[in-house]
Amino acid sequence: MYLGGRLGTHDAKSEAAYTHESLTQAVTSRLKENQAIAVDLVEEEEADVVVDVEHQEEVEEVEAVVVVVVVVEVSKVVDEVVQVVQAVAGVVGVVVEVAEAPGAEPGVGKDHLLVTKNLVPGESVYGEKRISIEGGVDDTKVEYRVWNPFRSKLAAGVLGGMEKIFIEPGKKVLYLGAASGTSVSHVADIVGPEGVVYAVEFSPRSGRDLINMAKKRTNVIPIVEDARFPNKYRMLVSTVDVIFADVAQPDQARIVILNAQSFLKNGGHVVISIKASCIDSVAAPSAVFVQEVQKLRENKLKPIEQITLEPYERDHAMVADFGTPPGTSPRTSSEFEQVHYPASHPSYSSTTEIYQHEELLPLHYMNEEPSTRRRVARGPGSSGGFMSDEHESEMHYDDEGKDVYSKLRHAKGRVSSGRVHKPPPPPPTSISEFISQNLEHLPPAIYTLLSCWTRFHRIGYANTVVWDEAHFGKFGSHYLKREFYFDVHPPLGKMLVGLAGLLSGYDGHFEFKSGEVYDANVPYVAMRVMMATFGVALVPLGWYTAVELGMSSWACHLVALMVLCDVAWLCISRFILLDSMLLFFTFTTVFFLTKFHNQQYQSFSFDWWMWLAFTGISIGCVTSVKWIGLFVTAVVGLYTIEDLWEKFGDLRMSNRDQIRHWTARVLCLIFIPITVYMMSFKMHFLILNHSGPGDSTMSSLFQAQLVGNDFATNPRDVAFGSKLTLKGMGWGGGLLHSHVQTYPVGSNQQQITCYHYKDDNNHWTVLPTWEEPEYNPNSELRFLQDGDVIRLQHVATTRNLHSHSVAAPVTKLNNEVSCYGNSTVGDFHDYWVVEVVDDIKQGTDVSRIHSLTTRLRFKHQALGCYLYSANAVLPPWGFKQLEVTCTKENDPEDMHTYWNVESHWNDRLPPGDAKFYKSSFFRDFWHLNVAMMTSNNALIPDPDKEDILASNPTDWPWMRLGLRMCGWGDHQPKYYLLGTPVIWWGSTVSMIAAVIVLSVYLLRQQRKYIDMTPQQWDHFLYVGKIAAYGWFLHYFPFFIMGRVTYVHHYLPTLYFSVIMFAHLLDHFIFSARWKGSTKRVAFGICAFLIVGNFWWFRSMAWGIDGPINDDWGLLWRKTWNIYNA
Repeated sequence: MYLGGRLGTHDAKSEAAYTHESLTQAVTSRLKENQAIAVDLVEEEEADVVVDVEHQEEVEEVEAVVVVVVVVEVSKVVDEVVQVVQAVAGVVGVVVEVAEAPGAEPGVGKDHLLVTKNLVPGESVYGEKRISIEGGVDDTKVEYRVWNPFRSKLAAGVLGGMEKIFIEPGKKVLYLGAASGTSVSHVADIVGPEGVVYAVEFSPRSGRDLINMAKKRTNVIPIVEDARFPNKYRMLVSTVDVIFADVAQPDQARIVILNAQSFLKNGGHVVISIKASCIDSVAAPSAVFVQEVQKLRENKLKPIEQITLEPYERDHAMVADFGTPPGTSPRTSSEFEQVHYPASHPSYSSTTEIYQHEELLPLHYMNEEPSTRRRVARGPGSSGGFMSDEHESEMHYDDEGKDVYSKLRHAKGRVSSGRVHKPPPPPPTSISEFISQNLEHLPPAIYTLLSCWTRFHRIGYANTVVWDEAHFGKFGSHYLKREFYFDVHPPLGKMLVGLAGLLSGYDGHFEFKSGEVYDANVPYVAMRVMMATFGVALVPLGWYTAVELGMSSWACHLVALMVLCDVAWLCISRFILLDSMLLFFTFTTVFFLTKFHNQQYQSFSFDWWMWLAFTGISIGCVTSVKWIGLFVTAVVGLYTIEDLWEKFGDLRMSNRDQIRHWTARVLCLIFIPITVYMMSFKMHFLILNHSGPGDSTMSSLFQAQLVGNDFATNPRDVAFGSKLTLKGMGWGGGLLHSHVQTYPVGSNQQQITCYHYKDDNNHWTVLPTWEEPEYNPNSELRFLQDGDVIRLQHVATTRNLHSHSVAAPVTKLNNEVSCYGNSTVGDFHDYWVVEVVDDIKQGTDVSRIHSLTTRLRFKHQALGCYLYSANAVLPPWGFKQLEVTCTKENDPEDMHTYWNVESHWNDRLPPGDAKFYKSSFFRDFWHLNVAMMTSNNALIPDPDKEDILASNPTDWPWMRLGLRMCGWGDHQPKYYLLGTPVIWWGSTVSMIAAVIVLSVYLLRQQRKYIDMTPQQWDHFLYVGKIAAYGWFLHYFPFFIMGRVTYVHHYLPTLYFSVIMFAHLLDHFIFSARWKGSTKRVAFGICAFLIVGNFWWFRSMAWGIDGPINDDWGLLWRKTWNIYNA
């Protein structure tokens, strides 16, 4: 082994070779002469070694000792053979260069070693190599640790030619992005026992390793907190001399500024490692670096030096000395212009020159050829260094997680939890420039055109009323005729159907009976086209949502293809139904949420407010179409709760900002959606101002305001002998009703119910008790008053309203109410005491009972219970009408015991005044919503009836059943609601795979495997949570619903599983470090399967012609009822 050392540059081959004996004399002579150098060759192998040491005149000014080792005969790897010594007082650097010489082992090339003096001798932190040399106190050895620039950006900056990093003995350093503490341990070596390193790391996983490292390096204070919120650790950190940031976040400039404002002392300095791909994966790295530097300049920080970290880190830069403290002169623009990007890694001589300006830095340089930044597997006898091979795989070495437990893997995923935004381009000056700036919108534009074709193709082929067009087309007609109707769904979607009819020239005359052929003057094609337009918009919304979620372009194409080619989404969008609008607003809600998420670090900016408000508007719209929209509202709610919880724990955030954030969420995500929802009902009431088939679902006062309703002309005062109807005043209450059918349980007497439709069976007559004289229509009028005891006789059957001590059929704690006897037969159980609560127009001072306005309670005289209806639904034997009972609880505030006279007939009394009756919008709004909920809950499966259209939630993910949307005759188009199998099955598998993948990753984290950077992990979880929460919240509620369900209820759920499908493919293939050809093949296979499946099943959405059994190949599962038996 030939060993020579000198200051400055050195040509190893110019040295003469000496024998082993002459080596001893040379070393002894040098030690006696200047007490500068001692060499301890601890390698046990025999070798001829020559030492030639040259030194400067004054030892105290020596800055670096360069020891050049040329291997002549070595049987082991070089870095295990060479041990170099440093013992010169005041000498601050040793550079070890291993140069290949004749006889060296194949594959051994040049290598750099950057070492720091080990603060804890004998201890490694992450399995790094240690070098022991003579020269310590009392002839002890001094130990150094090798600092790998491929695993530390700070080390890469030092070796890359950074002139100043300002980390010196005795300094206080704030290290942001400490990870597991590998680089932090070297910084602790540099600052020494008199210095302090405040190491901030957000990840608890890495934080545990950081804490363990700090147990032996007491000058390290580990802080497991989020660097974005320095107030959280303000009590732990004093003012510091240097801030080093390696956080790899899109807002890393903001993070550095916040911490500098909180902790950097006057005259302090900042060093920041900038990862371009983390900020903008599309723009050129140099442009990103300039952009980040500009951000810091705008915050009164001034750079003096900037380098790239090639060849150690791709697309990384290190920028130093932003500190321009108060009282010092700011740096000039000329100094800023000196910031440069080195064209290549500096030469050995340039490193030496740079180092000569680093007077106090206890770092030990070693130069290398900039040959590669790749690592290959090494066989026995190889050096263990870094070298190039044409078959090697590229690796990324970030400080995060690259400790002794790290298992090297391909980096995959993206570095941000959402889309990385590019700075806006300059205004275009020509059409070609405009086109070039907007090429990214070309793919979604093409997909949108394809969506138009698929949605509009043969849209008018079926000229009959298809499936639920019978309902929603009819509701649209009611809007055009302005007739009030009732439906279980909110009104916005149906108003849009009516608007489509209005714009199409439809007059509302058609009845929309199921299967009926459309009249020639019914513009059903135009109405279908307008509904299908909402379906067209799903495709670009899917694309742009994938973009905002930070997916790769491959995954964006995949999402757009799946939305475009799903046969179920296509089919449901082509008819006059609400589902295309429901899907549209579900898609917009997710899109606006992702847009808002990507503004999270620009709180209260215009864009931040805009996307938050749009999210609230979209929530209001989706819930105003169908209540299923509440499920996507819950997704936004979970996201918001998590977001506000993080902000609540942010001690840096002022109380004022906390209040502003909470107020913004309440305003935009609660107030705006509720306002939109209520405004849809306000428009509903304003348009439908004529009496129609749904009047009876509303309160009596509301009906009195409808044009064509005769309630307003009712006789105002109620008297004995009056014929009337009684309306339950509880929310969603109906009309007191009876029919000839009897209870199959209990007393078996005639049923009493509440019914929401006008019927002769709702009519009752007010009569005196059996003991009083029989009512005589020619006798003096006797007005009904508070405290009167009456009988209520059912007009149609002449039976009397009756109650007894028999349990009610549904509400077992209450007494049954029935009809018993006739006009001549009865008993005291027919008696009811009239109790006046108040009068809406006259308050509590009521001398007489008035129709519409007086609120009444009916107390059973014998039992003391009250006539009661609380929206409990009877079984099918009661026609699913509302149960009426006699409650034993006397609660004067219980609205379900309140009744009012609605219709009133008495020829002996004058009519009332229509101007006297007004109804509150809020009361009508609430009343209608309760009635909708009650009717929706009544849509339960009938066990005695086979419903070939219904299906169970367990049938949907695996496509066990489809749905025949129309008649199945040979001479009519047939539509079968069924998804594209590869999309439905693939997305379902992806939901299962996501659970497995997450479990594996969590298990590997427990075993100290580091598969992703924290940024990649955040992105993986963010997209996964949006997809998983959305799928779960849209799917599992159907398991607890009692109502009948159909396959179209799964369509909003499918969107979230599609996102998960694309997310997993993106994670493992499209954003992973596979070759481009591999990605193209993978995408090609997926696209072929999706498009091929779509084309195979396209006729289900476009219409199947002729006998269904002639269209072979559609029965992929035996449970599909496509073919006729």
